[in-house]
Amino acid sequence: MEQDTKHLRIHGIVQGVSYRAWTQELAERMLLTGWVRNVRTDKSVEAIVTGYPDQVQKFISALYQGPSGAKVSAIEVNDGVDEELKSFEIRDTV
Repeated sequence: MEQDTKHLRIHGIVQGVSYRAWTQELAERMLLTGWVRNVRTDKSVEAIVTGYPDQVQKFISALYQGPSGAKVSAIEVNDGVDEELKSFEIRDTV
């Protein structure tokens, strides 16, 4: 089965609540690769996730929960480019 890559933009109360660390832990448990970072301009969180399609969809659904203190209002999902990463990393804020 071929892997799928999605580019995500998560909106709501997602900065200052450990959302990136929570997302990284979730991705690692699900054996997904990619990255996550904060976006200063609109206070969203951006991510790239690569994995088997069913796992990617489960991951996206789980992102609506987030850590305590987070409140996700919307997630934009678009096709992404697989960066062929070996892990799921937290990247610097842009």
